[in-house]
Amino acid sequence: MSEQKVIIRVPASTANLGPGFDSVGLALNRYLTLEVTRADKWVFQFIGPNLEGISTGTDNLIYEIAEQVASKYHAILPSCQVTVKSEIPLGKGMGSSAAAIVAAIELANQMANLNLTQDDKIRESSLIEGHPDNAAASVCGGLVIGTHSERETFVMQAEIEGVDIVMMVPSQQLLTKKARGVLPETVTFAEAVQASSISNVLVGALLTNNWPLAGEMMVRDLFHQPHRTELVPGLQEIIENIKDYGAYGAALSGAGPTLIVFAPASQGDEVISALQQTFTSFTYDLVNVDSEGIKVNVECRVKNYEL
Repeated sequence: MSEQKVIIRVPASTANLGPGFDSVGLALNRYLTLEVTRADKWVFQFIGPNLEGISTGTDNLIYEIAEQVASKYHAILPSCQVTVKSEIPLGKGMGSSAAAIVAAIELANQMANLNLTQDDKIRESSLIEGHPDNAAASVCGGLVIGTHSERETFVMQAEIEGVDIVMMVPSQQLLTKKARGVLPETVTFAEAVQASSISNVLVGALLTNNWPLAGEMMVRDLFHQPHRTELVPGLQEIIENIKDYGAYGAALSGAGPTLIVFAPASQGDEVISALQQTFTSFTYDLVNVDSEGIKVNVECRVKNYEL
């Protein structure tokens, strides 16, 4: 008799890239992986340094979302044994919660036979997240640009090339709720026009791989970074002086506290070496863009029974 193991791999993501607030995301080659098999009861095992403190019972986010999605589609989610491994740091602005949500939706899709399309997965994950940037990047891979409301979600995909990506990761976490709590409830019409024009130029620069221009727009964000400088030590200094270290630009990765830095192609290590001389409290990670998004493999193995 054979037993199926479903392996679900979901990439990390960075969001906003400065002024693309809640609408621009980029998938990164750091992964959350679920290994799922049918079982008599739900069992979760979390392995790795980025998963400390997560419940191994059915009160964890992955189970709750998977059950919620299966119920929405009037399907029964069978009990499973789930082993979870992650390369994505928690609470650091690299889309750990979005990756968990996307993985949970895929778990329900695979084990409850929901036959969800990519658009379905984007929509469901965006509804749960409240915006499509991290979630759509984890679903699709590559660069995503989207808009979302309670009624509908629109996302376009693109590829980027010709740039090195450096993540500056501080030791402390920053809860998204706290980072959003410092944002203003309203802005003036003039402020909205100026901020959105910067975002528009960022998108144009990303789509044409114009990295000097993209970097310039990243540091000119008016939507969120000016309000979050006190929450992330070194943020303002890094953003204002990033070109002095050989980079194009820097921005908070999502809500932070990690920063994403765009560097000239093949010069990421040089930029890291320069930054390390001044900003010693960060760890540095040279990453690549993930272009695949969710990846699912199904392994079959023969179960041996003693007679």
